[in-house]
Amino acid sequence: MVAAAIPRPDGAARTAKVLADPLGAARVAGGVTLGVEEEFVLLDPATGAVALAAPDLVRMLGGEPGVQQELMRFQVETATPVCTGLDQVGRELARLRQLAADAAADLGCRLVASGTAPYRTPGLAALTDQPRYRELARRYRALVPGAGTCSCHVHVGVPSRDLGVQVLARLRPWLASLLAITVNSPITGGRDTAWASWRYPLWARWPTARAPAVWPDAAAYDATIHRYIADGAALDERSVYILARLSPRYPTVEVRVADVCLDAGTAVLLAGLTRALVATALAQTRQGTPLADTPARWVHAALAAAARHGLTGPAIDPFTGQTTSARSLRDRLLDHVHPALSDRGDTQPITTLLDRLDQQGTGADRQRVLFAATGSPPAFVEALARATLPSPEPAYRHQPNAPPRPRQPASEGPGKLMSRHGCFRSASSTPPAT
Repeated sequence: MVAAAIPRPDGAARTAKVLADPLGAARVAGGVTLGVEEEFVLLDPATGAVALAAPDLVRMLGGEPGVQQELMRFQVETATPVCTGLDQVGRELARLRQLAADAAADLGCRLVASGTAPYRTPGLAALTDQPRYRELARRYRALVPGAGTCSCHVHVGVPSRDLGVQVLARLRPWLASLLAITVNSPITGGRDTAWASWRYPLWARWPTARAPAVWPDAAAYDATIHRYIADGAALDERSVYILARLSPRYPTVEVRVADVCLDAGTAVLLAGLTRALVATALAQTRQGTPLADTPARWVHAALAAAARHGLTGPAIDPFTGQTTSARSLRDRLLDHVHPALSDRGDTQPITTLLDRLDQQGTGADRQRVLFAATGSPPAFVEALARATLPSPEPAYRHQPNAPPRPRQPASEGPGKLMSRHGCFRSASSTPPAT
């Protein structure tokens, strides 16, 4: 995966020195920078099958560094430049989606944001012909055919790798909520899998696709990464697929738990929440706030429940191991990051995007409604392609000093989420320390 989201590093993979970076490695006027990578599938509009057109699409857009090939020839990846605000993230995501969609249409296919291809795929016959991908296929032949899935990665700048490792430990209990918000892969092989994110169990088959551990420092983190490679669990640092990791190429924390989002607004929501989580973790680390005890079995159970149900079913509380609701965990996350959102002026756009999520449903909810309503692969593909394109009036547009609009209950009906979110409650309502 080649990303233009964060400046290219100079020298070794883990160096923090960055060339051609007028913004600085991790800080812009005291802010926290971010970039977003999105992966998409290319589909044949007549059959719904994947279209092996990614090499042609990338060649067509040869002057655009933000569009690259991926593991399979039916996948493309877009990557924003370094961004400092959510409005900038939204503009870049919309621009890149439209650019790639227009190129796909010129090639007779459709760009679709879905965590898995909804209809048939050709397995290893679709592998992108690059040396690294060929070696991955040789070593992990049983895993690669199921790896043509599409996710959304958010990079957030951190001042140092040691601080980045502390951030990873504090992100662990919140990853399931990020996944629940972004689930978008219920349909595979022309059927409903009964998972909101079928991408997640496919990806979890890789031996390194797991939540981050709690490491004391970057040296201990590096030792774990090198052990994975030495033991054959990974080909190289880039193929250590921890769900939140230190980027092997950029001075960032890279959160990679989410499905690619059906619409750009949900991707902006993910980016805003992720940056707020990182900023909160940095503040708590500097303040010496103790880590919560979140055993790996609870964290992984929470992730599996989020992948199965999204926001509409039961969830596992990673702080207690008990059954709860996904919405209560999401509200706890919002309380947790409220100060960070407020500090950056992100409260209003995040609130607006959450309202819209409640009204429309997750990507998985919407895919299921479209799948039932369209009745044929061509109609379903066209509906997904339309949902992938940016809307003329983004819901994430920043309005300085504008108060959050009054929250209305979501109306009942197919694909609608039934309850209101209770985000941004009184500042006295605090979550467990993390």
